[in-house]
Amino acid sequence: MTGLRYGIIGCGMMGQEHLRNIALLQDASVVAIFEPDPGMRALSSATVPAASMVDSIEDLLAVEEVNCLLIASPNYLHLDQMEKIAAIRPLPVLVEKPLFTDPADAPRLAALRAAYPAPIWVAMEYRYMPPVARMIAQADEATGGIRMLTIREHRFPFLEKVGDWNRFNRNTGGTLVEKCCHFFDLMRYILKSDPVRIMASGGQSVNHLDEVYGGKRSDIWDNAYVIVDFASGARAMLELCMFAEGARYQEEISAVGPKGKIECLVPGPGRFWPEHLGEPPIAQVIVSPRDPKGPHVVEIPVDPQLLEAGDHNGSTFYQHQRFQKAVRGEHPVEVALDDGWWAVAMGLAAQHSAETGQAVSFPLAFSPEARVKQKLSLQA
Repeated sequence: MTGLRYGIIGCGMMGQEHLRNIALLQDASVVAIFEPDPGMRALSSATVPAASMVDSIEDLLAVEEVNCLLIASPNYLHLDQMEKIAAIRPLPVLVEKPLFTDPADAPRLAALRAAYPAPIWVAMEYRYMPPVARMIAQADEATGGIRMLTIREHRFPFLEKVGDWNRFNRNTGGTLVEKCCHFFDLMRYILKSDPVRIMASGGQSVNHLDEVYGGKRSDIWDNAYVIVDFASGARAMLELCMFAEGARYQEEISAVGPKGKIECLVPGPGRFWPEHLGEPPIAQVIVSPRDPKGPHVVEIPVDPQLLEAGDHNGSTFYQHQRFQKAVRGEHPVEVALDDGWWAVAMGLAAQHSAETGQAVSFPLAFSPEARVKQKLSLQA
């Protein structure tokens, strides 16, 4: 395979970011798009005028030139669409998170994983934010082995999306799945361990309280705390607030161990930075050893072209570069179905804990296959 020729399923807000980033890649192009919303279809056609606009997934898969797929449709459609692709023409897929939204779907995901013959990469782009990647690369040396990991996201409310699908838990899996599966993935990736217990508190306090769609009031949460115990003995915490867009940095991640602390500070999308404050902040990585004391601060600038192409600190571009290598057989898939499954499982467990006030425990050998075999429930 010489080049990637993408077929795109879903070109809403995140799909548009993917289009802009694919355009920056070498030897890659978008050749076909399936987007049922007229407005987003027109926008996609204007962005990629050479791409064929098709009316179904079947039509997309019939385009012979397509040799890989991107799924950026609403959350609740992902698993159905992957199963359809598997039955018709199982091409390499980059699928947006979350993989699924209902715990009852876990056996279907396990069956897909066992049978799908091509690479499936789950879009966990936070791994590829330059400051986050730098922090992860230096974490073991800076900390001497992480014992405590904290992720704080203080950001803007959920944006408006096609059909307002993201205003309801039933469509998204809940905020701790939709928004936070990225952070649960980071926890497992950074700590190199699986969770054994999750405790959470969250709810809808400020945002969308008076919004009604189709006669139903929005129920999507806008804040939470989550504490996770890992098999390694490390602990992690997530603090989410979606009515804190006045903050200088959107994500703050810190890891602490016996030797010291390392943290990274990541600004939010540049398009939301107020002009009267001047230039937007630059991401930082800060290493603070215990001996000798004193923080060392390094700025991690990102190519302005990449910042302009999306809202995720350049990570969408770098993720596509790695996906290219996996499709060409030059590198293994770095974010596999197991990783995507765990991220959702942790999010569903956190939602359940917050709703019930009870901690959720995971067996040490918890995996998609083990869950099917043992008929375990995510809420057990």
